[in-house]
Amino acid sequence: MQSWKQYARRERTPRVLHRVTPLTLIALTSILAICSPKTALSAEKRSAPNIVIILADDMGYGDVHALNSKSKIPTPNLDRLANEGMTFTDAHSPSAVCTPTRYALLTGRYCWRTELKRGVLGGYSPPLLESGRKTIANMLSKQGYHTGAVGKWHLGMALPMKPGKAVKSSQWNGDPGIDWSGKITDSPIHHGFDQYFGVSASLDMAPYVYIRDDHFDSPPTIQQPAVKFPHFVRKGPRSEDFVIDQVLDRLTKESVDYITTAAKKDEPFFLYFPLTAPHKPTQPHERFRGKTQLNEYGDFVAQVDWTVGEVLNALDQSGVADDTVVFYSSDNGSYMYRYDDPNKKDHVDDASIQGFRAEHHRPNGPFRGTKADIWEAGHHVPLFARWPGKINAGSKCDEPVCLTDLFATAAEIVGAELDNSMAEDSVSLLPMLHGKETRRAAPVIHHSVAGMFAIRDGKWKLVLGDGSGGRQQPKGKPFGKPYQLFDLSQDIGEENNIADEHPEIVERLTKTVETIRNTGRSVKR
Repeated sequence: MQSWKQYARRERTPRVLHRVTPLTLIALTSILAICSPKTALSAEKRSAPNIVIILADDMGYGDVHALNSKSKIPTPNLDRLANEGMTFTDAHSPSAVCTPTRYALLTGRYCWRTELKRGVLGGYSPPLLESGRKTIANMLSKQGYHTGAVGKWHLGMALPMKPGKAVKSSQWNGDPGIDWSGKITDSPIHHGFDQYFGVSASLDMAPYVYIRDDHFDSPPTIQQPAVKFPHFVRKGPRSEDFVIDQVLDRLTKESVDYITTAAKKDEPFFLYFPLTAPHKPTQPHERFRGKTQLNEYGDFVAQVDWTVGEVLNALDQSGVADDTVVFYSSDNGSYMYRYDDPNKKDHVDDASIQGFRAEHHRPNGPFRGTKADIWEAGHHVPLFARWPGKINAGSKCDEPVCLTDLFATAAEIVGAELDNSMAEDSVSLLPMLHGKETRRAAPVIHHSVAGMFAIRDGKWKLVLGDGSGGRQQPKGKPFGKPYQLFDLSQDIGEENNIADEHPEIVERLTKTVETIRNTGRSVKR
């Protein structure tokens, strides 16, 4: 069987040559005659930058020192991205949980437009991405990019089943009857990626087996028992090489290897690197334990930062850092609760407690709620963008933006045109990256795990429900009354519902949400 490295080293016909004119060939021949191959390659890549998207799993806004000066977690590599690029201070994941965010990021389309109206998929779930739905990888591949994905997919796959067996979409543990020697007929390589290595879903969901392209890397021989928090996992089959606290290291190595190999190719590359951390199981590698005095969670965040550093180092060592756009964000907020009672024990006192007293750490910064909620902590996430020479170092953007916007941004960077069947909810951030004062062309729509909607328009945020729509009390119900209106310019903690004081704003924003939902898109092309 051919290894990934052997596959990566295969000669590929550079797609960019299909667009070369006779005059360009003459000029290129002259350049090659006087330049080394590496110099010629660098010149070509500057006109078509590599693109890297790193997506953390459940990292909160307050986890990053550059965003929260009181954070006790060292994040030198994320701070480096902030110092060398742009920080979006008002960035949002399109959902407060992971599967919908991943769909929306890759397609530029809100996930609630699909059959998945609430919740997330499991490790055995069938594909959520529709046949024919274009992803960022499809778009960039058409522009001549080599495309690779490493990490957590969590968008469903068509897994090979034994005769007479079928997967229930809700099954998150056990073994529904997988044919571990069979081929996966719907995986990332069927949605625009040239190659893939990773896991089917969250690291706490079976199966605990690595997937390479369209097959399982090695069959499971172990039955993983269920484990409680912080090392929370569900029971299910596990292969011997799948060791929970070594998974992030393995994925990091695969990403570094991809960059090292792809940087030597003629075509530019796109790497999508969705991490498995700091999502549960909250289990950092042994070498990070005790680094933060914030127990397992803090140490795990420190390992995530190290992972980012390894990617940045790989870009530096491959000589392509100046020709690469790097985006870093998270799929939603942190799952750690905030305790305001100074007498309550927390994660620092006992690793089995899923929360911090505010005096110790605020994973979601000043925001209300937690992962899964419609309140800010559920979806107000870190977002950094670095592109040397194109994005001013240390710059900031305070405009509300959404991770759906990465699709249109990448398209404008490479000069691709988007038709009406693509990226319906994606706005290019390129003008903002270039420092031009501009507002997003459409309001941002938020969505909670229970399907509760909210809309962000300027300083106003309207929650179309009467609670968190997630985990915090009161949970409320989608479209339950009374609705909640907040002026985030004055009330970032969402403490004062002023809906009764501004009925005209409630009515206007309610109609805007209805229009965006019913028209099938929020952005005009």
